[in-house]
Amino acid sequence: MIKLARELVEPVMVAAFEGWNDAGEAASLAVEHLSKEWGAYELCALAPDDYYDFQVTRPRMSVVEGVVGEVEWPTTRVQVASPPGAARDVVLVTGPEPNMRWRSYAADLLAIARELGVTRVVMLGSLLADAPHTRPIPVTGMATPVDLGTDLGLEPTTYSGPTGILGVAHETFSSVGMETVSLWAAIPHYVAQPPCPKATLALLAWVEDFLGVQVPLGSLPEETVTWEANVNELTAEDEDIASYVRGLEEAKDTAELPEASGDAIARDFERYLRRRDDG
Repeated sequence: MIKLARELVEPVMVAAFEGWNDAGEAASLAVEHLSKEWGAYELCALAPDDYYDFQVTRPRMSVVEGVVGEVEWPTTRVQVASPPGAARDVVLVTGPEPNMRWRSYAADLLAIARELGVTRVVMLGSLLADAPHTRPIPVTGMATPVDLGTDLGLEPTTYSGPTGILGVAHETFSSVGMETVSLWAAIPHYVAQPPCPKATLALLAWVEDFLGVQVPLGSLPEETVTWEANVNELTAEDEDIASYVRGLEEAKDTAELPEASGDAIARDFERYLRRRDDG
């Protein structure tokens, strides 16, 4: 039984998992950003012994002036935030992807969501892709029911292959009729090292849409400008890489030409206005 100071109001769960699902740490940093900006407090954590192989995902320790501090065990933490001016609470879930017992892990998250009264779940992920850093970060995903994503203009993805805990959790939540959305940001594979603030910013824009809550962006826009400038500088130093990026840009622009219609532009503008008006 989770002890709450008060009953949560129409809570939405937002989750991200470090590791395979988190290229450039864009997804986990998005949840971390929400936690910081909204002053979230920890509600509970999953028992680490049940889901982590400590030889694979090792605990961390620190020694300061010869004094050993408390060992930090890998675990999944559940936090609650009440965004200022929002009509609902937000449940934030983050932690390393578990090493074992994925079905039990997903069932535990579902049990927590049900106990808290969550009716909608938004899961964030990021992957490496042939995406140029000079263009907007593509965000694709899947939604259950499908109309949920269609209503907000989410470009559906088509995929068959290996999955991570994000896919398993999505199936677990959606199988019981809970509205579930998974959002994936495409990280340029040639700058895979974290952080990637541009991708974090792209994910947060979609979080705004699905929560109907304006997200304070803090320093992320400035960090994005700096990140892109640094990548521009690095790619300019190697003509082969620069040529490769130009090829990605041309492919991206050509592929999006059919979408550069009045309807597509109007749809994007409506999404922008909806995020700002909701704030």
